[in-house]
Amino acid sequence: MSESTAPGADAPGTADALRALAASAFSLPQLRNGQLAGMTALVNGRDVLAVMPTGYGKSAIYQVAAAHLLRGGGIPGSGAEESGTVGTGTRPGPAVVVSPLIALQEDQLDGLTGALGPHAAVAINSAHSDRQVENDWQAVEDGSATFLFLAPEQLAKQETVERLAALDIALFVVDEAHCVSSWGHDFRPDYLSLGSVRERLGDPPVAALTATASPPVREEIAERLRMRNPLILVHGFDRPNISLAVVRHQEDKAKRRAVVEQVTERAGAGPGAGGKSPGLLYAATRKDTEKYAAKLAGNGLRAEAYHAGRRAADRERIHEQFMDGRLDVVVATTAFGMGIDKPDVRFVIHADIPESLDAYYQEIGRSGRDGRPAAAVLHYRAEDLGLRKFFGTRAPDGESLLAILKILRRADGPVPKPSLAELTGFPARRVTALLNQLQEAGALKTGKRGVRLTSKAKLPALVRRAVELAEARQRMDQSRITMMRGYAETDGCRRQFLLGYFGEDLPQPCGNCDSCQASPRDRESIDDGVPGAVEPAEPFPLQSAVVHNDWGPGLVMRHEDDVITVLFEQEGYKTLSRTAVLENGLLRRA
Repeated sequence: MSESTAPGADAPGTADALRALAASAFSLPQLRNGQLAGMTALVNGRDVLAVMPTGYGKSAIYQVAAAHLLRGGGIPGSGAEESGTVGTGTRPGPAVVVSPLIALQEDQLDGLTGALGPHAAVAINSAHSDRQVENDWQAVEDGSATFLFLAPEQLAKQETVERLAALDIALFVVDEAHCVSSWGHDFRPDYLSLGSVRERLGDPPVAALTATASPPVREEIAERLRMRNPLILVHGFDRPNISLAVVRHQEDKAKRRAVVEQVTERAGAGPGAGGKSPGLLYAATRKDTEKYAAKLAGNGLRAEAYHAGRRAADRERIHEQFMDGRLDVVVATTAFGMGIDKPDVRFVIHADIPESLDAYYQEIGRSGRDGRPAAAVLHYRAEDLGLRKFFGTRAPDGESLLAILKILRRADGPVPKPSLAELTGFPARRVTALLNQLQEAGALKTGKRGVRLTSKAKLPALVRRAVELAEARQRMDQSRITMMRGYAETDGCRRQFLLGYFGEDLPQPCGNCDSCQASPRDRESIDDGVPGAVEPAEPFPLQSAVVHNDWGPGLVMRHEDDVITVLFEQEGYKTLSRTAVLENGLLRRA
């Protein structure tokens, strides 16, 4: 979708009012591309999906819009301007912000407190005492708090949703929205219920925010959150100050040695190194983060290992030390980095190939946020792909799905999730995952009192449908690993490859990746010497909808020489020979 304001004319002066509020309250005298359009859309009641890197200003979109609404700025023609109500004239309540990490919530609270004053924003999470939580609820309910931050796990509690439903929610904000998508990295099952939570809150406008989302992830975010005609904003994807490189290895031991040497040198502890340069090293396993951290510490670096197996207090300490400049390197699994906004990270090095280009792009995007040169280096062994395929495999479990369905069919009414966990013996998170698969298959619905079976189809048929959908996701996962391999092994411009994956076209090679620097190319258009020669029209342009004879509908994502990459709805990413496609009629325009 193109970037545009919501349907209908805006209230006179709305854009000016939003600009003025952004400048006066939030110290944003100059808005970036997409920010004002997003603010205006939310004020007009339209859903917004913003895909922008951390530090670009995604949060300002909902913060300025909510502050405008809650100060009495209404939708044109709603009567809100005169009545003092907001939104459609009936939404004077707070903006609810779903944020997955306590650290992210606290960062947002600090910023909003500085901009709007004390008590303007509150967070309800496990780090706060019962008394503080109740005081925060009171601030929300009496209207003194403009913003309420919650983790998705909080919204899995019926009492929380019921308490919110009694309020007129102005905006429903989902931060790190890629967690909604089970095709995205950092997937969290509790995010999948947010669409139904939104409905129970009266369908307030939704702002979904993420730093990176490929087209299928964007589509699933919109679907899961039940967004209607959302304004989709994609900005700031190209980070030309980050150099891209891949170092290929044959032997694991040599790769590990090279990783340690490179991190040591880039962090400022190597021979002839200058000042300290903070950076991140990502590894696939917890055990490897510990090993690399120990090696780097032995080389004189202030290094710590970070992974989900460490105590929460240790993770918080490492996060604070890195942000404050008291650590040179954090060696982490993917558990570290969500929402990190440290401007002076000079390098992000991967000791192992990530699960997807979605994850890789977000991780390397944590470097160079000050606009200065930074480096992203992937150390690659083809044999490491087997580990990623192991991690990515989630075989559908038909027996477990059937066990859930049998309980629901025998029940007289809705069954609470805790009861399902107790009756099956499955962990709560596994029950949530199974219910998500069955809900996607149209077998059940989750409501205020619990889960109920809604389909009258035979149970084996419902299981088959759920398994088919899970297998389609497996194929997508495997195709994403294949695309990650393509990035690692391409001899072409890596930035063109990377941006093409996200549906962005970079017309010329970037000049700031190892491929470009190894074989500099003439960036001018090439004249074949034939007077009046005209380049034939591309039969399958970028972003064109196509249909394959066997794989069904898809979207053209990139071109490279004779290769066309297509994202198919059911099969994932496929690379096709243009020559074979044209000669055999394998594709047709949709």
